[in-house]
Amino acid sequence: MAGLLAKRLLSAIPLLLFLSFFVYILVDLMPGDAAANLAGDNASAAEIAALREQLGLDRPLLVRYAEWLGRIVTGDFGTSLYSSQSVAQILADRLPVTLSLTVVTMVIVVLLGLPIGIIAAMRANSLLDRALTAVSAVAMAVPPFIIGLVLVIALAISAPVFPATGYSPLADGFGGWIEHLILPALAIAAISTAEVARQTRAAMVDTLGKDFIRTARAKGLRTRQIVGKHTLKVAGVPIATVLGLQVSRVLAGAVTVEFVFALPGFGTLAVNSVFSRDVPVILGIVMVMAVAIVLINVMVDIAYGYFNPRVRA
Repeated sequence: MAGLLAKRLLSAIPLLLFLSFFVYILVDLMPGDAAANLAGDNASAAEIAALREQLGLDRPLLVRYAEWLGRIVTGDFGTSLYSSQSVAQILADRLPVTLSLTVVTMVIVVLLGLPIGIIAAMRANSLLDRALTAVSAVAMAVPPFIIGLVLVIALAISAPVFPATGYSPLADGFGGWIEHLILPALAIAAISTAEVARQTRAAMVDTLGKDFIRTARAKGLRTRQIVGKHTLKVAGVPIATVLGLQVSRVLAGAVTVEFVFALPGFGTLAVNSVFSRDVPVILGIVMVMAVAIVLINVMVDIAYGYFNPRVRA
């Protein structure tokens, strides 16, 4: 098992290098000029050129990328072009918001998606199963920011149950923290819950048709024992896979949903940084997200070892 994890971590290094270089090129090809934005509308061409030289933007792309990569290895993400603040500090200030939103969203996904999938599988091809499948299909078709706007209108404006915007740190109290996260978390969780429910149902239906399940039923085991002790463990590999994929989807959905709900997390920071061409901040966000996804995949591999002992070898 340790050897498998080591291979996964080593194989992630080339992926992270390729991703960082690809994003660096995309950011460099973006329309606009960071130096011109910083200099202001009334700046002359000479002033803009001097600022570009000062920021190092006049040097070749590969040189700038190599210098940035060398700093990243030492943990130095650089300095924001606009606030002159350390990118690492900016990310550290925004991380609790996005992390909180991700955790609350995944809790909702697990608490709703798994039971819905299990119930649908236990009553496969019934009216309830078809209804749950239809609702899941609809939920997967609606973008998170649309769901977020509907939730704001329904539960923040028409019926002021939850706040529409803003964020309250957990240190200031659990109540305010969860109230500000419920609506954005529900907006992101809708698609992921539907996907988890569909995949759980499919895995459960396939497992329930196995011979050893029929044997367990013939022995007189109760349904709860069959589902909890046998079926879920066998179906655990595809379920763990889809849950790991949903964390990546949640992180991606945070970009738009945080902007809709004015949450000061990575999503809002990413949108503002792209508009202002704050290259160090954009690259810092991408690398942190990429490392997070790699770690999530490693956790999924660990789950594989639990559900399938043959993987541990």
